[in-house]
Amino acid sequence: MVERILPTPDAGDLLDLATELADRELAPRANDDEARSRFPADVIRTVGRAGLLGLPYPQGDGGAGQPYEVYLQVLEILASRWLAVAEAVSVHTLACYPVARFGSAEQRKLLPEMLGGDLLGAYCLSEPQGGSDAAALTTRGVRDGGHYVVTGTKAWITHAGRADFYNVFCRTGGPGPDGISCLLADARTPGILPQRPERTMAFRASPVAQIVFEDARVPADRLVGGEGQGFRIAMSALDGGRLGIAACAVGLAQAALDYAVGYARERTQFGRPIIDFQGLGFLLADAATQISAARALMLHAARLRDAGRPHSAEAAKAKLFATDTAMKVTTDAVQVLGGAGYVSDHPVERWMREAKVLQIVEGTNQIQRVVIARHLARS
Repeated sequence: MVERILPTPDAGDLLDLATELADRELAPRANDDEARSRFPADVIRTVGRAGLLGLPYPQGDGGAGQPYEVYLQVLEILASRWLAVAEAVSVHTLACYPVARFGSAEQRKLLPEMLGGDLLGAYCLSEPQGGSDAAALTTRGVRDGGHYVVTGTKAWITHAGRADFYNVFCRTGGPGPDGISCLLADARTPGILPQRPERTMAFRASPVAQIVFEDARVPADRLVGGEGQGFRIAMSALDGGRLGIAACAVGLAQAALDYAVGYARERTQFGRPIIDFQGLGFLLADAATQISAARALMLHAARLRDAGRPHSAEAAKAKLFATDTAMKVTTDAVQVLGGAGYVSDHPVERWMREAKVLQIVEGTNQIQRVVIARHLARS
């Protein structure tokens, strides 16, 4: 049981709702849907109907008006039952941010459908030759009367082929970050061509693929912010996205620890439970400590965000530490189970594979170190 200090009177009820929903709708299906690479669109709609897709956005826009620290703890709970669904919520929340924060009055009319889960979103920033170096993207948007004509290829797009709308970051001006803009594109737009899903190590229920743009005509009134503001929008959104991935990592690590502890209490060798052997007991103690530290770091960054204070470096620290912790804890959980941990009868082998991607998405952990180091150099 995780002891939590919550900031609002209704936050406890919200976390109880998330726990009940996750136990009923997520946990029973996770193994089978992952094995079959089956996207849980119905589960995500259920999550949306429960009000969990718009938690950190204002009630006037169709959200729940919850602090970010509450939203992240909901994500943590969902991730502890099924990481792919928690990641879908995190990506969708990220995809709603450009319109919620920078959108025009007309664009913001879409927010109730977006935040209520009627429209699923995706975030198109990375490209085949430019993931970490987002300012060097080459996808182009050329103004042609009342439209932008978009050409290029985006890569590693979560919800590719499943999303109803795409935030497309493209070059509408010269080189560098000042030439990048953000377009809100309807997924049904002719010329937006999702490719075959990638064959991934894990997260098989969450489709990720390239999207090719072949002269896709996006109405000019779907420009989010102004021309040249896209890079600033993208980087601002990623602060929140990195915290979302940190929460997913904490939830995954907690699930692995809980499972390993339960197994170690029941499994006996030499006439005693294996948790009584110091080699395993200390390993589990270290895992519990690292998870608590990761959760505290994540919540500290969230509270800074909720207070309107700078939090980019703290978000990077939380993403870095939490995802490295998830990788270590899930690996150690497999070790605790021994040979049993290596077979798919137990979920720890899948959790170990899933943890790996969390060290890569929303900026690799090497990029997080760059962000933190630059902050230190300026401070």
